[in-house]
This record gives sequence, structure tokens and C-alpha cells, in this order.
Amino acid sequence: MTERHTTASDTADRAARFAGHAGTRLLALCDLGDPDARSIVLGDGANRLDIVVVRAGGEVVAYRNACPHAGTPLETFDGRFLDREDPDVLICSTHGARFRRRDGLCLSGPCPGRRLMPIPIIVADGDIRIAPASSPLPHSLPTKV
Repeated sequence: MTERHTTASDTADRAARFAGHAGTRLLALCDLGDPDARSIVLGDGANRLDIVVVRAGGEVVAYRNACPHAGTPLETFDGRFLDREDPDVLICSTHGARFRRRDGLCLSGPCPGRRLMPIPIIVADGDIRIAPASSPLPHSLPTKV
């Protein structure tokens, strides 16, 4: 399996893509169990942004809710993202791709080595928010809570 790494231009592209949503509240931290995952949809039409927010092991991470293989949402049924036996793995219900929670890397399925697109987030005052454009953007590191 070949791992694809995030480049500086990828980070800049991602920052530009989410700049319009910077500071947007996704949900309250207390509304997300551990382990748990939720789908949050912002906007509509061409401006629609479907996000999956995942909490496990005291960490929170967010990704665009789209499989890098087919572009389909990861879950068939709302809220069913995590492997029941291993909450450190997200599963795409379309073709069974398995993604590592910590960094979105596809471990198996039709897109090994590709990653889910991370959404930069912050946790402040009990809320999970899209990070302001001025925040440093980790390429896919979870936020400790």
C-alpha cells in the first residue's frame, strides 16, 4: 500500500475551501459520545459541505463525509460510521473501504493509501468548530479534548 502525503499546496487548497465556514459551530462536544461519530451538513447545492465529526479516545477529528474512491457519503444510515468492533476505524458503506480514524488513511478496500479529506477544527468553550483561517492547519491530526 502506498501512503499519499499531504503537501503544502494541499493544505493551502483546504484552507481556502473551508475559509467560508471558519468559526462555524458544528456541535457541542457534550453531544458527541466517546466513541461516536456524527454527520453535519452545512449549506446546500454547490455550497453543501457534508462533514463527519468523530470522537474516540479523548480526541476529536473531522473529515469531509465523502469516500475518496467514489465520492459517496461514508454512511448508509445516519450516524453509522465506526466499525462496531474497532472504533478507530471508519467504514464506507458503499464498497467497504476502511479508514484509520486518526489520519483518514484508507487501510483496505478500493482506495488503499488514499485519505479522507480532513476538516480543520478547534474545540473551545464546549463547542466543536471549524478552525479559523488564521489557525495552523494540521494535515490530519486529532484535537485533544
